[in-house]
Amino acid sequence: MDHIRWLLGRTATAALTLFGASVLIFAAVRAMPGSYTDLVLGPLASRAEKAEAAARFGLDRPVVEQYGYWLRNAVQGDFGTSLAARTPVAAEFGDRLPVTVTLTVLALLLTVAVGVPLGVYTGTRDGGGRGGVPGRLVSAFGMSLPEFVLGSLVVFLFTRYSLGLTVGTYVPWSQDPLGSVGSLILPACVLAVFCVAATARTTRDAVLGVLVEPHIAAAVARGEPKGFIVRHHVLRNAAVPVLTLVATLSAYLLGGTVIVERLFNVPGLGSYLVDGLDRRDYAVIQAGVLLAATVFITTNLLVDLVSGLLDPRIGTVGKEARG
Repeated sequence: MDHIRWLLGRTATAALTLFGASVLIFAAVRAMPGSYTDLVLGPLASRAEKAEAAARFGLDRPVVEQYGYWLRNAVQGDFGTSLAARTPVAAEFGDRLPVTVTLTVLALLLTVAVGVPLGVYTGTRDGGGRGGVPGRLVSAFGMSLPEFVLGSLVVFLFTRYSLGLTVGTYVPWSQDPLGSVGSLILPACVLAVFCVAATARTTRDAVLGVLVEPHIAAAVARGEPKGFIVRHHVLRNAAVPVLTLVATLSAYLLGGTVIVERLFNVPGLGSYLVDGLDRRDYAVIQAGVLLAATVFITTNLLVDLVSGLLDPRIGTVGKEARG
């Protein structure tokens, strides 16, 4: 019962956080310089024309009523119309979301495929001593290198020299699935560098923490092979913090696409949001930031729920602390 109460509490907290985020997003966009009518009609429009446009878009209503109208439509999937493209924002999201999701999934797969083995190797190599120095250096380098710098360097090198992969040319999935994945390899690698480094470091710390536990010493005393100990004892006990981090990084990767998509000319949600910011396209900005907040909050909620299921003690920590 205590665990169910904790789960319901976390869900309610996430819902309230998302509501608060929607209020901040709406207020921040309304506080931007310039008015919506100026963007639609231009600065030379007369007062009568601006008043008519304000009435047509509902801008003459109280702010609270405007927020309620926007939130109700957003919940129903109606994010308004882009001022620049004159097309529904939801339709653009539908076309661009698969591109961003594919890029994020590729980067996440690279993160797990490289980061976890690197962290296990670093943690088990001489107990994280000298043998783990190369892995620690790789982690430090990856976590300190900004995506914009790395992405710009990759674009320059692959544009200046013929290195086998094209830059800035996206192949639609409907046209060529394999070619589409191939066109996203470079941006996915750039996007995954930080996540690989963070995953490797977290995995290493988790492995080192498990290696000093008594049951590992007992397994060594029984003569079990090192590889068997790592696979059946170490990885199982080190999985929770690693899974938690990987789930959290998925939200980070989605946000990182804003920079990477623009650098590599990928027609995803990230580049669409940047274009909206450049043009002060209110509908695009509100929808993009709301989507990012929803993904981040939902991901953190799922992380909490999964962590609570994997380790039931998590749900009782707050109760014990209050007791």
